[in-house]
Amino acid sequence: MTGLYFSGTGNTRYAAECFCREFDADAKLYSIEDGSSSEAVKNADMIVFAYPVQFSTVPKIVRDYVTDNKEIWKGKKVFVIATMGLFSGDGAGNLGRLLHGCGAEVLGGLHLKMPDSIGDEKALKRPLEKNRELVKEAELKIKESVRRFKEGHPTQEGMGIWYHLAGIFGQRLYFGHKTREYSSGLKINSDRCIGCGMCEKLCPMNNISIMDKKAVSGSSCTMCYRCINKCPKQAITLLGKEVVEQCGIEKYL
Repeated sequence: MTGLYFSGTGNTRYAAECFCREFDADAKLYSIEDGSSSEAVKNADMIVFAYPVQFSTVPKIVRDYVTDNKEIWKGKKVFVIATMGLFSGDGAGNLGRLLHGCGAEVLGGLHLKMPDSIGDEKALKRPLEKNRELVKEAELKIKESVRRFKEGHPTQEGMGIWYHLAGIFGQRLYFGHKTREYSSGLKINSDRCIGCGMCEKLCPMNNISIMDKKAVSGSSCTMCYRCINKCPKQAITLLGKEVVEQCGIEKYL
């Protein structure tokens, strides 16, 4: 087994690590940002692909990775893990359909509710203990999913017409357009920014640069919230106006 993931604040990375470790202690795990990941997929028979749902759909960085490497998926067996803060409907199925269109055989899917990474929206915040409970519940759900997988009955969350309809009418119909292109909505408060360069180093899109000792954003944000949740001065926002809580999987373990 080969594990593959994209993760903003670590939720999805942790889920992929737990699944692969439970399935096979020798399994290798790769971020899609790793230049060797496509070669690892080429050499793998079975892949677990984990990603964070955005507005009940696939982040553009993940979509581009799949389609830009279209030739590597043909004949591959793939199990999809979708992590989410609320409810995605067909999160696993959404990526599964994209992979199937590239020739992959999609074996099943797993949905995991995790602490929400959107640090600048108060309505989405939960108490610390609740987030820790979510992670524990996800760990148990992963163990059960691996057990079923090994017995030849992989979980099918996100697959099928009813999940598909739930995804469309849950969020995607109204907000899915937000992930069709990269976003230019990242906002950096120049009064707070100290030009430390952390955001520039963390951005998977090279969308942030330091100019005149201040961070400046471009128009290629994939909304992973990595920079927002790590900025030492809470100077960056995207959907909201102020950082409410800086999130990261380390807080909940």
